[in-house]
Amino acid sequence: MNILLLNGPNLNMLGKRDASIYGTETLKDVEDMCQNFADKNGVSLTCRQSNHEGELVTWIQQARSTYDVIIINGGAYTHTSIAIHDALEIFDGKVVEIHISEPKEREAFRHISYIEPCADYRIAGHGIKGYIMAFEWAVDKK
Repeated sequence: MNILLLNGPNLNMLGKRDASIYGTETLKDVEDMCQNFADKNGVSLTCRQSNHEGELVTWIQQARSTYDVIIINGGAYTHTSIAIHDALEIFDGKVVEIHISEPKEREAFRHISYIEPCADYRIAGHGIKGYIMAFEWAVDKK
């Protein structure tokens, strides 16, 4: 099984952002935790992060027929990017939407997700533990 983990804008700032919302772990901590899970479960994992919408779209397009699952934390693009929605819509594998906090319990502008209609599964509000929950779901569905 091949999994692509995508993190969107500002997730490279984990550990520096509001700890009451995002915790104290860094993106490297998250990626290392996910890589450890992948190694223990015989999963091939590629981790990528970008603050650029077009780069995320390109990676999603390139994932077709290469990856079985995309796990994506779209960051702010979750609420604004029809381009990411459209790219995910044509992805031929499973999509898991992940959020460290629960956007639907935050500001009103975060309540809409353009990723959610394309997602086979959604996890939010579990901190970075949600990433492992996403991997567990993906491995279970293979």
